[in-house]
Amino acid sequence: MKGILGLLRSKTHQKTGDDRQDSVFFSTAFADQGVDPSMLVPWEARAVEVGAKRLSPSRGVRQLQQLWTRDRHMSLLDADAIGRMERFFEFATLPADRDVIRQDEYGNFMIVLLAGSIAVDRLQPWGERMRLAETRPGDILGEMSLLDSGIRFSACASLTDCEIAILSAEAMDEMMTAEPEMAACLIALLARKLSLRLRVVSARLSDNK
Repeated sequence: MKGILGLLRSKTHQKTGDDRQDSVFFSTAFADQGVDPSMLVPWEARAVEVGAKRLSPSRGVRQLQQLWTRDRHMSLLDADAIGRMERFFEFATLPADRDVIRQDEYGNFMIVLLAGSIAVDRLQPWGERMRLAETRPGDILGEMSLLDSGIRFSACASLTDCEIAILSAEAMDEMMTAEPEMAACLIALLARKLSLRLRVVSARLSDNK
């Protein structure tokens, strides 16, 4: 964590008009892993497909603050820092029974569930749909693909009408440039939550063999 912050501080202090070079740091390290951009499914395309509607940013960030201040990991980001994230997140409402994330597609955005419930399923090669989780407000989906633009591990479908916050790789890139310490904290916290989730999923898959 200290190493990440040190590198970010160094890059911030070295800004001499070449902001684009600083911005490329995140894209190269996380969001650009050699994936053909035409294969990526961005949030803008998925939003149209599932009929998502815009949610007031002030309402969205207020919900995000309330949820994350109660989360034992995300509470390390204080309410003021979360409030400043409003400029980087998009907020939307999502109808029930919509596939917001599809397994095996390439994606570059993550979702924070603000209200409602979303099912997380793993489609098995023999056709069975294994329920991994039913998320609750405050849970994060798709952070793995946000960090590496890789293939989605699971399918996520809304069980009810939902309110969500969306963070794209491009917005994370912007956060890295404009709010480097906050971005580094967010990345570290996402990595911690992702590690815990993968351990749980691995255990469940092992139990079902």
